[in-house]
Amino acid sequence: MLSLVVAPWRRPPVVLRNADVPHEAASTMKVAVLAALYRGGLDLDRQIPVVNRFASAAGGTFANSRAGDSDPEPWELLGGTASLRWLAGRMVSHSSNLATNLCLAHVGREAVADVWRRAGASAGTDTPRGVEDRPARAAGIFNRVTAHDLVRLLESLEPEVLGLLEDNAHGVDVAAGLPPGTRLASKNGWITGVRNCAAVVHPPDAAPYTLAVCYTGPLANGQDTGDPAARLLARVSARVWRARHRLTA
Repeated sequence: MLSLVVAPWRRPPVVLRNADVPHEAASTMKVAVLAALYRGGLDLDRQIPVVNRFASAAGGTFANSRAGDSDPEPWELLGGTASLRWLAGRMVSHSSNLATNLCLAHVGREAVADVWRRAGASAGTDTPRGVEDRPARAAGIFNRVTAHDLVRLLESLEPEVLGLLEDNAHGVDVAAGLPPGTRLASKNGWITGVRNCAAVVHPPDAAPYTLAVCYTGPLANGQDTGDPAARLLARVSARVWRARHRLTA
């Protein structure tokens, strides 16, 4: 299943393909955690303990797998402290799972659910769960998202929050379909069977546009690089780029 939404920035979509079909959110849910942190009135420079034990959305606790995390740096601080601001940055720049769950634990699941509701999301975001919350998954609690939801979420972000997504270090899928150096604010997510990305693209010669692509299927091998599904998203992104001058027509 491939879902696609293309829209001129903060204008109605011009391309909708399976736009409201739910997919597993994977790491795109980290954008909502980021927004909740920045809207929550927390002291983002406060140092918090870096631990690896979290409350499950289904009750009990769970822990992250160091081997399954794309960002090793927060793990180097395990047993020490880090600021919420730094953890939030690693959550979106390097897609740290450990940093995500630390941020989620401090802002609360309800605050994250409110971000999705305020954005007008349609998928099941009432009980967001942490990354690798296996007890919640076993209980049927999932982070679901649609391509349309991801566009709505990006459009709802404050400029400061959206700007943090320009630090995304994973230049694959949508980014790989753009000319080198193209400015974009993006967040991708990948697990076995799922590859998603949502981005605001700023062409130097055309108006900015939002692109969200969600793929569920056998092409997604769960790897951050070398993923056939990422190459599929890159081809979609390249085709949209070629049509960038017509998007606002």
